[in-house]
Order: sequence, then C-alpha cells, then structure tokens
Amino acid sequence: MKLLVLSPEMELLSAEVDAVELPGKKGRFEVLVNHAPLVTSLVGGEVKWKTDGDEVFQSMEIDGGFAEVKENIVTVCVE
Repeated sequence: MKLLVLSPEMELLSAEVDAVELPGKKGRFEVLVNHAPLVTSLVGGEVKWKTDGDEVFQSMEIDGGFAEVKENIVTVCVE
C-alpha cells in the first residue's frame, strides 16, 4: 500500500509500505493492506511504517493532523 505524509508546504514522504501505525486520539492503531476506509484525527506522536517485510519500523514525529485510508492509500496530513 502507499503511504503519503503531507504538510501544507510540501510532500514529506511517499513510500510503498506493508504497515502503518498512527497516533489516534483514542490511542495508537495500525493500518494494514486492504484496511476499511477511514478518516480520523491524529494527535502528536510518531507515524511508524514498515517496508519490504522489514521487522523494524521507521518513524517520523508529528504534532497532530488527519489521516485518510482509502483503496490501499494512507494519506496523512500534518500540521
């Protein structure tokens, strides 16, 4: 699936990933391939992702924002 992390100024990340962990208002949650469509707000914390079967997550700190999951594309809009 595709992960896009966008700020108002630029695209921060565009990558093919196997899993994404996001900091939701009610706690962290994971998005895997074929996840149900979803729009949610995010709090400050880490966006984590795994690629190519890696066991180790890569990560990026965010201050909050929103995420949309649709048709194997995870779009994260950050502040």
